[in-house]
Amino acid sequence: MSSLQYTVRGVPTELDAELRREARETGKSLNALVLETLEQAKLPARPVVHDDLDWFVGAVTSDGGEFDDAQAWLNGLPNEPA
Repeated sequence: MSSLQYTVRGVPTELDAELRREARETGKSLNALVLETLEQAKLPARPVVHDDLDWFVGAVTSDGGEFDDAQAWLNGLPNEPA
């Protein structure tokens, strides 16, 4: 994969210190952090894909109606405290 290289001059000391601190704290290289920061600032946001429960959908098997029976029993209890 071909990539472009930039040389950036005149980076203020405070910005350098903040970028290096964040890179250190996040475990990223300074280059990776600068690229990520530029991308977030200048490119449209990528759509967020939520797939954290995809593995679960359809994985539940029938319990033979035991849950429904228990729910019906709970629903039949008096609503007022004794």
